[in-house]
Amino acid sequence: MASKTQTVEVGALTKRQTYISIGIIGGLFFIFGFVSWVNAILIPYFKVACELNNFQSYLVAFAFYISYFVFSVPASYLLKAVGFKKGMSVGFWVMAVGAFVFIPAAMGRTYEIFLLGLFLIGAGLAVLQTAANPYITILGPKESAAQRISIMGILNKGAGILAPLVFAAVVLRVTDDAMISQLDTLDVATKDQYLDELIGRVILPYTLVGISLVVLGVLVRLSPLPEINTEQETVEVAQSNANKTHIFQFPHLILGAVAIFLHVGTQVIAIDTIMSYAMSMGISMLDAKVFPSYTLAGMIAGYIFGIITIPRFIQQVNVLRAFTTMGLLFTFGILFLRGEVGLLGLDVDVSIWFVVLLGFANSLVWAGIWPLALDGLGKFTKLGASILIMGLCGNAILPMVYGHYADAVGLREAYWVLVPCYLYLMYYAFYGHLIRSWSRVK
Repeated sequence: MASKTQTVEVGALTKRQTYISIGIIGGLFFIFGFVSWVNAILIPYFKVACELNNFQSYLVAFAFYISYFVFSVPASYLLKAVGFKKGMSVGFWVMAVGAFVFIPAAMGRTYEIFLLGLFLIGAGLAVLQTAANPYITILGPKESAAQRISIMGILNKGAGILAPLVFAAVVLRVTDDAMISQLDTLDVATKDQYLDELIGRVILPYTLVGISLVVLGVLVRLSPLPEINTEQETVEVAQSNANKTHIFQFPHLILGAVAIFLHVGTQVIAIDTIMSYAMSMGISMLDAKVFPSYTLAGMIAGYIFGIITIPRFIQQVNVLRAFTTMGLLFTFGILFLRGEVGLLGLDVDVSIWFVVLLGFANSLVWAGIWPLALDGLGKFTKLGASILIMGLCGNAILPMVYGHYADAVGLREAYWVLVPCYLYLMYYAFYGHLIRSWSRVK
């Protein structure tokens, strides 16, 4: 196919081509962030509008992210067959279908159809993520991969800060808090009428999102993004991989996929649960909407730290070790520290600020894992990337685990699920990424 014949090596790209490519991929990461992190407000929104418990509300994250597990490997074969640009266009168009599914879902206030729409949006994102992450990882020196990924992270989380605020501005009304507090006192007809009106507000914004995604698919297809060889091998890598016949012969990759699974789960728990946690302290939904943005701002602060320091002052592996350790310490802060603290105009328990700080601790973990897990894969790089993207289903599983324990033992106590996650991430950062033979796994 044409896309295959036009494939070029990274070293053959001019500086201008490289910058244009980074700019286009940066735009994609902004879109990833906007579409993904709006889930932080969709969870409490659907919980009210569709009358759900905590566990049911976190099916938003499950439906969205489980599609990564289902579609990541097929996405790698799609990209191999048609190339990056055509594959990315398909990803955008699948996302558009998912956005349009919100229209009949809202008309019938049917939670299951909303979940189908979220699943399709996640499926399209799986294709885009499978393409974009290895692309940006190899688009420059390996030693500064975490720096480039940090730049992508700023765009991704910057969009994430905007997403719940824009959604709230478009969909929520100042009178909603009063109505929500009175729902249990309303008669069935009045209650249904209000909830139908509340959920119907998503129709216009998601129609516009769907149209925008169709247009973006066309623009990417027509863009100057080059088809680069993501599976190039040095002589040393080719010799090292000469006897490798399948992807599971790379333990540092498989252990890295587990690390991605746990990392993204901790990340989405910190962002998607903080609104409900704040509301459990008596804060209104309109006021609580700022907390996901605070957590994402913490992530952006971490990315800026990475851009400034990696690899000039500190190696990316040492940053990974420091930030995974920090995540464990902040989790203990959530679980064990008590006392009301006034900050940013809000008087809340100090534990919620440690949830916010998890944003900073989580910021450079993804950027640290990717180059370590893909190191030395050579011709297996594209499939290896899809294995790592499959790990994004941690976003689907771990919030459900949190939601189960939130219903069973309480919102604060449910944060115990983060402790084993950070312990494993520390293991990978200090030891697991070095393993090149399964006989060395202990």
